[in-house]
Amino acid sequence: MTSLHCSACASTLLTTSLTRQRRLFSVRTRQPVQRLRRTGGAIRATAVTAEDDMKLKKGIAEFYDESSGIWENIWGEHMHHGFYEPGAVVEISDHRSAQIRMIEQSLVFASVTEDPLKKPKSIVDVGCGIGGSARYLSRKYGAECCGITLSPVQAERAQALAAAQGLASKVSFQVADALNQPFPDGKFDLVWSMESGEHMPDKLKFVSELARVAAPGATIIIVTWCHRDLLPNEKSLRPEEKRILDKICDGFYLPAWCSTADYIKLLESLSLKDIKAADWSDNVAPFWPAVIKSALSWNGLTSLLQSGWKTIRGALVMPLMIEGFQKGVIKFSIITCKKPE
Repeated sequence: MTSLHCSACASTLLTTSLTRQRRLFSVRTRQPVQRLRRTGGAIRATAVTAEDDMKLKKGIAEFYDESSGIWENIWGEHMHHGFYEPGAVVEISDHRSAQIRMIEQSLVFASVTEDPLKKPKSIVDVGCGIGGSARYLSRKYGAECCGITLSPVQAERAQALAAAQGLASKVSFQVADALNQPFPDGKFDLVWSMESGEHMPDKLKFVSELARVAAPGATIIIVTWCHRDLLPNEKSLRPEEKRILDKICDGFYLPAWCSTADYIKLLESLSLKDIKAADWSDNVAPFWPAVIKSALSWNGLTSLLQSGWKTIRGALVMPLMIEGFQKGVIKFSIITCKKPE
């Protein structure tokens, strides 16, 4: 059978599977997730039960247990967006270097020094995936790095890759909750969160934990998906915008979204300094079309079919990420700050 026929066959099977899953998905009762409300201009999380919290964490862990191997097989060790020049025409071969560029651009934006006397010596990667950022940062700075994830599969694979790359003595990974980190106060002089904040049901607790484990003078870097900032006369997003985000939440096991402005207010409430932010949405525009293209390759199609419903469910909402960016409701944001000395 030719590769073209194989791809067509796999595409037909995947379409059938996705159609069935879409029907199930559309009638399934929505899992309860935490939403945000506004009081006096500040955001607060509505209460959720311990059962709801466990359901969300379990869903996140199982989603990444299922999908991380597929991602690594196709895209490599970095499980995050790439950074591109706006309007650039890119090839598949450009995407892995763009992911490295995302790390480097984030460090530049945050003014993380490479001075041997002042560079980071202790780093935490919060929501580490399979450890791509942690290993890269450890090599760059010669630093010790700890990574945490909810996924046992990710933690095990991250540690195996660290050993294979000769970094077992410098980098370690464990299963842990970003909202209750297993580290003492003030342990790290670089606190790194690359696209994990969107999974956090309590954004105040999330940034509070980042600040708690940061040493005096440490840099905190948050790169995350946000919704657009609200206009002065708005109390919420428009209904059609909410519908897009709710579908993405269901597919990717996300709780409530917040805006970049919300993050800034939370960081200000913790008396952190040198707070700054930028919208990099234009710089990540080629990413989701490339992910969808790779999913429709022979390797991607067969891997999806073998993965499980959670991964297929995530695949269903990938076009909505493109729609959300194009309509301006989704923003790709970087927010950085320092902990006072």
